[in-house]
Amino acid sequence: QVQLGESGGGLVQPGGSLRLSCTASGSIFSIRAMNWYRQAPGKERELVASITSGSPKYSDSVQGRFSISRDNAKQMVYLQMNSLKPEDTAVYYCNADIVTSTIPHQTRHYWGQGTQVTVSS
Repeated sequence: QVQLGESGGGLVQPGGSLRLSCTASGSIFSIRAMNWYRQAPGKERELVASITSGSPKYSDSVQGRFSISRDNAKQMVYLQMNSLKPEDTAVYYCNADIVTSTIPHQTRHYWGQGTQVTVSS
């Protein structure tokens, strides 16, 4: 049993910043990719940022404004969002590829419940 839990969403004015956090918990052997997705009303869910052991990757829409990082010891991933725009308004979801500590190990794709980010004046 593995869970992902996000926090840090809220209401912010255009140009402002927010930091999202996501914690993985449960029967975890290791965590591979950790990602942030978002879904705006009426739109498909889109990948915003991802991080594995290499360089982070970002969508064109957030490149230069958002920064993803992870703390492997704490099993956490963060999304620092700067220069926020109204079009960044969405539910943000944490996502990870996790190897469970069950025997045999299993690699599964997990999602958090989402956290609302609203950018508005």
